[in-house]
This record gives sequence, C-alpha cells and structure tokens, in this order.
Amino acid sequence: MKKQLLAIVLGAAVAFSSIPYQALAFSYEVSKVKVVSSVSFRTQPSTSGERIRYLKAGELLDLVSVYNSYWLQVKDASGQVGYVSSSSTYVRMTTVQVDTEPNGEITASVSFRTGPSTNDARIRYFQEGEKVLVLERTNDYWYKVQDASGVEGYVSSSSQYITTTFAGAAEEVIEAEPVEALFQSEPNATALASVSFRSGPSTDSSRIRYLAKGEKLLVLNKVNSYWYNVQDQYGVIGYVSTSSQYISTTFVEPYKLLSPSVAAQQVIDAGMKYIGVPYEFGSSRYDLSTFDCSDFVRQSFLDGTGQLLPGDSRSQGAYVKSIGKTSGEWRQLKAGDLMFFMSYKGSSASSYEGIDKSTETITHVGIYLGDGRVLHTYSVESGGVRIDTVAGSQWEKRFLFGGSTY
Repeated sequence: MKKQLLAIVLGAAVAFSSIPYQALAFSYEVSKVKVVSSVSFRTQPSTSGERIRYLKAGELLDLVSVYNSYWLQVKDASGQVGYVSSSSTYVRMTTVQVDTEPNGEITASVSFRTGPSTNDARIRYFQEGEKVLVLERTNDYWYKVQDASGVEGYVSSSSQYITTTFAGAAEEVIEAEPVEALFQSEPNATALASVSFRSGPSTDSSRIRYLAKGEKLLVLNKVNSYWYNVQDQYGVIGYVSTSSQYISTTFVEPYKLLSPSVAAQQVIDAGMKYIGVPYEFGSSRYDLSTFDCSDFVRQSFLDGTGQLLPGDSRSQGAYVKSIGKTSGEWRQLKAGDLMFFMSYKGSSASSYEGIDKSTETITHVGIYLGDGRVLHTYSVESGGVRIDTVAGSQWEKRFLFGGSTY
C-alpha cells in the first residue's frame, strides 16, 4: 500500500512539472518623468505661464513631448497636461514596471531565442498553450516576447507558432523578396543602432517598428533638437531620435545652407512684417497676435529661415554665446545679429557706472538692423514691435553683448 501511494505521489509530481509555469501577471517597462523636487506645473512652457499647481517630489508623469531644451510637456496621474522645467534639479527620467495581461499564445512548440535570428542561442522551447507577452514586432519574422517567468527573448512571428492581439502584429510575409525602394532622392542617413521609428516626434507616439542597424534613411527635416522626420526604404514616413548614438546623417538644416547675409535679411524681412503687433509679457508661443521680446525674435527666425531658437531671452543669449561669435560693442555687430540687454536702471549714464555687465542678467533681446537701429518689442505703452535708435539711448547703456546665431 505504501509503495502504491508513493508511486501515485511521484506520478503526480512528474505530471505537474511538465506543465509550463505561468505567473499571475506579466509586466513591461515604461519611461516616466519622476519629480525629484517640488516644481511648478504650468499651462505654458514659460515661467510666465499660469501655474496649474506645484508638483510634489516622487510624482510620476507621462512624457508627452520635449518642447525644447528647457521644458517638457507632461501628463500627471489625473490626466492633466502641462509643462514642467526639464532641469535635473526638478525632474529625472526613470522606468517603472507596469503589470499587464498576456497578449499572445504559443500554438506549437517553437524555439525561444536570445536574439531575432535562428543563429542566436536557444533559451528553451516554448510549449503549446503557453501564454506570452508580445513586446514588439522586431521585423517581419520575429517578435520580442516575455514569458511567464519574466524572461525576455525572441520567437518566430509565424502564425504556425503564435497567435497574438499585439497592435503591431501584421500579416505573415510569405516571400522574402526585396521591396522596391521609394526614396524621393538618395538616402542621407544610416541607423547606427536599432532605434524606434515612431508616428510622431515623441516617445509617447506609437512605434511604427524598430529600424535595424545599418538601415538607410532619408532625413526630410529636423523637427527640433530631439527628432528627425525621416522616410524609410519602403516609403514610410515617421520620426527618429537625432541622437548620434542612433543615426549618422549628412542632412543640413535649410537655414544653414543660406549665406549669413541672406539669412540675416530674411529674418529682418520677416520681423518687419510684425511692426505694430501689440506687446504682451509672457505671450503665447502659439499665438501671433501679441509678442514679448523673445517670442518676437523666435518667430522672426522661424518665419525667415526656419531656424528654431530657444524660447526666452536668457536661453537665446546662452545659445548665441555657444556659437562663439559675440561682441560687447554694439557697433561691431552685423545686421541680423541678436542684441541682449540688462534691466533698466535709470536714464542717466551714471546709473550704469561701475556695473559688471558680465554678471548682469539678460532681461531683453532684439534684432540688430544695422546703422545703429534695433528691431524689438518691450512694452504695451511703446506700441508693440518697433524700431529704435541705439546710440545715446537707454539701449546703449543697457547693452550687454550681441552676436550671430549661425
């Protein structure tokens, strides 16, 4: 009797061990913006934007887009969308694990591999009926998946082996024939490493697919400092990171192809069209009915040459300094250069004596027109966008430095 009972127990143990282990939940990593120090959550990407509330240390936010080098567009846990400083003093990028349900099932025993190739090592064999989480469609032949134990690897995307509700699933490729290239001109970029090819210029935008290392691309435009608008060899247009870690390109932004004198004149011509547009402190960067000083300068460059400058005068000053073509003497500036000024301290020259201008904060910016004139906007009372003479005026006394954006 004891021997019979032992045999039954051992048999049950063997039978149980042949059933693949299934965890209660699957999970995947999601990038989040983590607040590390209390900071303003604003309606606009500017310190002049209305404060929605203060974000608290420890809060996790969804990244909607990178507005510029200084502001992130984010969404909080309640679904409120707004802007927060991108300074590492206040926020850091982090990853969190999100629980989810499996979205795939193995329909026939198949290899689970370390990479998307039959040459990559086999982790083990999947068994029929196992549940998996499909993380991405790596290419026409492979899915990246996670098994119930949390192990990530690759499995054939053939419907012979797997069924899935994954959004990136596509019809199985029957013939691996070359696809005719649809570049509108010769490709000007190469993917240096596998990187996401997205439907919009944001990590929040859906992934079209992963670009493969060595893949040729045509860069159509540089949307901002972080994203290129590109076309792949199949004619699909999307967005890819500008990081040199992922892409090498000979693409040059159109404004850089212009001679400095032509670019400067185009900026000036664009700015002159706004003469008389009213002044508004902290004006919206999406509305052309009013401007503050830095908004006006930014829009003139966008209209004139397509160059996107930072959104505030201090950041614009830092950018011009980074170019390295600056002067503290306004008479040495060229038409189209930016002029930066400190705050008003009085009408007499004595009010500015003894001031160390190298430590003064930039409070105003304008476009130098040449011949001692500046195009700018600075107050409601002054009538909005206008031209002023520099020599002998408050602007000469307040001038800090100027320089080119090229």
